[in-house]
Amino acid sequence: MNPQLRTFVCVGDEEVGKTSLLTVISKGNFPLEYQPVGLKKYTVAIEVKGEAIILELRDRPQNDDFPQYHVSADYSEVHGILLCFSIEWQDSLDNIPKLWSARARKFAPETPQFLVGCKKDLRTDSDTLQYLAGHGQVPVTYEQGEAMARTIGATYRECSSLTGEGVRELLLEITGRMDANKWNRPRKSSVCIVM
Repeated sequence: MNPQLRTFVCVGDEEVGKTSLLTVISKGNFPLEYQPVGLKKYTVAIEVKGEAIILELRDRPQNDDFPQYHVSADYSEVHGILLCFSIEWQDSLDNIPKLWSARARKFAPETPQFLVGCKKDLRTDSDTLQYLAGHGQVPVTYEQGEAMARTIGATYRECSSLTGEGVRELLLEITGRMDANKWNRPRKSSVCIVM
C-alpha cells in the first residue's frame, strides 16, 4: 500500500527558525549556515497507527512581493499550518495574529493551526539575554506563547532546532491531530516517528 501524503505549510517572519526546524525534522541535523529560502519542500516518512505517511512540509518565505494567487496556493490542500515565531524576538510573536494567522484563516479557515515557538534554547542563553536587556527586551515566555495560541485558536509547542528539544513532541502533536480527524481536515493517536 502506498503511503498517504499529508501536507503542512510553515509560515512566519524571516529568520525565526522555520527552515532550521524543517531541516531538522526532515534530515535530522541542524544546518550550520544560513539558508536563504525560496519555496522549499521537505519530506519525512512516519508511521501513524500502522499507516505509512509522508509528511510534506512547505517552507514559505516571508515575502509580500508574491502575487496573491501564489500566497493562496501555499494554503490550498494543506492539512495543517505551522505558525512560527522566535522566542528571542517578541515582534515575531506579535506578527502572528496580525499577519500569519489572519492570512491562514483567510485562505484556509478550517485548517488546524499550530503555533510554534522556535529557538527555545535562546530563552536562557546568556549572550541573548544580555543583548535583549541592552535593548529593554526579554524573551517570549511560555505563558505568552500559550496565551497567543488560545487567542488564535491554535495548539502551542516550543522547540529548539539546535538542541532538538521539543521537535519530536511537535511531530507527535501534528500527527496526532491528523489521526484524530481521520485525515479529512487533520486533528490523537499512538505515533511512531522515523527520523
